[in-house]
Amino acid sequence: MKLKRAGIATKLLVLVLLAVLAAGLLSTQAKLTEARSGRDELARQVEEQREANAALADDIAHSGDPDYLADIARSKLGLLEPDEIEFVDSSK
Repeated sequence: MKLKRAGIATKLLVLVLLAVLAAGLLSTQAKLTEARSGRDELARQVEEQREANAALADDIAHSGDPDYLADIARSKLGLLEPDEIEFVDSSK
């Protein structure tokens, strides 16, 4: 039995198919890299939100503590207790 050699059209077709597959592979690799980058960004955002949630849970847990409330009143509202005196540094 005699084998036929592939013609120029067949070789060209195989070459075109290989080029299309290579382009598809590169496109898929770029999408994968972009997806990994997005995943890393979302993981960072999740961690930041967990830290914020932990801080809020701590605030809720200490919401009935008079010393904690007094600290908040001093630091955020600038309030003083009746027997306290505030000293202001005029050099600043």
